[in-house]
Amino acid sequence: MDDDEGSVTIFMTTGPTTPQRCATPFYMATMAAAMDIEARMVFQIDGTLLMKKGVAENLDAREGGKKIIDFIRDAKEMGVEMYVCSASLALHDMTKEDLIEECNDVVGAAYMTEAGLESNMVLTY
Repeated sequence: MDDDEGSVTIFMTTGPTTPQRCATPFYMATMAAAMDIEARMVFQIDGTLLMKKGVAENLDAREGGKKIIDFIRDAKEMGVEMYVCSASLALHDMTKEDLIEECNDVVGAAYMTEAGLESNMVLTY
């Protein structure tokens, strides 16, 4: 991490059952990246479902609005890193093969703890 520019880690536990809460975290990560702030997102609990193939493509924060997959792709294009909690995969009977290509990798508790401790800002949604 480059401490001169800052860093933000966003822990996303909100999932498709509350779509109105699903766009803002990606927007915040995208804006941070646009400001040359290192941004990463970690998906836990139901947030993991947003990284599942076919879910974000069919979800919008408000009816008729921009699809969540487009928020994900905007964030990825700006360089936001996205990780899924390994325990959350098991919780939802998913494997790494179920994840969309925008997901960087699967991580465990040690990575998530370190990410939070190293970040200048931690947001949770």
